[in-house]
Amino acid sequence: MRRVPGCGTAAVVDASYHGRVSDTGELSTTVARLAAGTVEYRLDRRGDRVVVVMHGAHMRAGLTLDESAYADADLTVLAPSRPGYGRTPTSTGTTPAGFADVVADLCRRLGIDRVAAVVGISAGGRSAMALAARHPDLVERLILQTAQAPLKWPTRGTRLLAGLLFPPATERLTWGGIRWLLRRSPDSGLRMLFGGLSTMPPRQVVARLGPEQRAALVALFSRMRSGSGFRNDVRPGPDVSAEIGQPTLVIATRRDGAVPFGHAEHLVRAIRRAELVESQSDSHFAEFGADWPAVSGAIGAFLDAGPSPGRT
Repeated sequence: MRRVPGCGTAAVVDASYHGRVSDTGELSTTVARLAAGTVEYRLDRRGDRVVVVMHGAHMRAGLTLDESAYADADLTVLAPSRPGYGRTPTSTGTTPAGFADVVADLCRRLGIDRVAAVVGISAGGRSAMALAARHPDLVERLILQTAQAPLKWPTRGTRLLAGLLFPPATERLTWGGIRWLLRRSPDSGLRMLFGGLSTMPPRQVVARLGPEQRAALVALFSRMRSGSGFRNDVRPGPDVSAEIGQPTLVIATRRDGAVPFGHAEHLVRAIRRAELVESQSDSHFAEFGADWPAVSGAIGAFLDAGPSPGRT
């Protein structure tokens, strides 16, 4: 394990990210119709090397945080909406293994025969791990950022949350209430949300955020939706950690209230070529940690290490 040294300044989410922004404030996406079904994706073309980004819960292809590490390295970003999110129905792939095969097929459709890394963020970690395990000839490296491991997850509380607040029939109302609160009292809304995202007191977490960071978080939370994806995410699945042979970078913070640090420790033990980078973020969002520039630099260095020499 290594702790990335802080840089002394707060990270700011890049609101002018390099992708194409639509009239809704989201990045433009495309829908592909594959043999397994319809899948929504965002493709930000830059250089020849490609990273696949699997987003977390309540997100979709058109929403993103800071992808500057990939932009700075001139990497093309392929970001699909996982099953149940955005315009990807739950029937497309459904499970992490099934969706891994869908993404591999999408890569073939787009003429991508090798990806520098697949990135799994939070609940997207299981799909990223499945893609690395099932398609080693496609995936060179794996990055798991505050990602869930098949370790006592989902908890009973998470399943209850999915059933009570975010079922497909009523999640629109839940997010409508969150948007209303964020408009009426942004800091109160952020404190409520960070109650489940940090082990620190929410008031302290929000107080340590800069104005631009708060505005970015309000904008992000205001666009989130669960669709049928969150209910799908909380279904248990197999642990494929031991099947992963690629070099793996695990990024986690001990103050994560959504995914306990033990998940990262499990991943580092179970994946034989894994390395742990400990973020100093106050919450589940590593991008908002004061040391994010250094963490982002560690991501860039990991990707610059070159193609994986293969499974060992």
